[in-house]
Amino acid sequence: MVRKIEACGVEKDTMINNLIIRQETEEDYKKTELMIMRSFWNKYWPGCTEHLLTRIIRDSQEYIPEISRIAEIDGQIVGAIYYTKAWIVDGKSRHEIATFGPLAVEPTWEGNDIGGALMRETIKLAQKQGIAGIVIIGEPYYYPRFGFERASKYKITDARGKSFDEIMVLPLNADFSLIRGKLIESSDFEKLGDEAALLRISEEFPEYRKVKVKEGFMQIFEQHLGVVESVENDIYNVRYWEKLIPAKLAGDINEKPKAGSDVRFKWNHGGESEITMVFKNLLEE
Repeated sequence: MVRKIEACGVEKDTMINNLIIRQETEEDYKKTELMIMRSFWNKYWPGCTEHLLTRIIRDSQEYIPEISRIAEIDGQIVGAIYYTKAWIVDGKSRHEIATFGPLAVEPTWEGNDIGGALMRETIKLAQKQGIAGIVIIGEPYYYPRFGFERASKYKITDARGKSFDEIMVLPLNADFSLIRGKLIESSDFEKLGDEAALLRISEEFPEYRKVKVKEGFMQIFEQHLGVVESVENDIYNVRYWEKLIPAKLAGDINEKPKAGSDVRFKWNHGGESEITMVFKNLLEE
């Protein structure tokens, strides 16, 4: 199924009139994997594993291709979302639900609500499929806009019985009111720890620079990593993939960057972007 839709930007006043949301075909696989790799590269740690995760999901019996979708603009794959079966287990009670991930957007197309378009379309598809609800572990500042709520409200925890803000649920029908317990995902996800498999798949794609910062996740939500390419008065031109983004310094920054500096910055698609930190890549010290 192919559906042409308009994606309305949340962070800037824009519309993409030629965005197509459709099912993935085998011919799309490598292009989608590369886009996903770029989307998650250096986001949580140096490099990423989400391109391997995508292959694991496609080969899994728990994969739900009927509601998984990719986004395309003028023949370029710019987004993707993959759903799998999961279960909420409470003793002998076991309820099938859905979960998703990765949800990816080509980094040079960020800020155009492509991820939002994928979410809205696939939530409708999940409802039509009769799925009771969707349970995820994700960014709690993003998913509530689609109706997700804290899982603790429904007495749902992770597999260890732990509750935290990142566990969120979206009930899709009345059956969900009967569900409570621990989120159990596909055992196929354990294959993500196969370092040899990660090395093999990574050799199929371009070799990108790995970056490591001192503390915590490196790119969260609107925060990105880039390199200052040039400085013009108080404007710092930051290289982010193929984009060159003009940015100013945040008011509380302690160190001024120069050409070649690694920086963390907030990309404001509708206004002024700002550099929030200058750092050294610990992998290159």
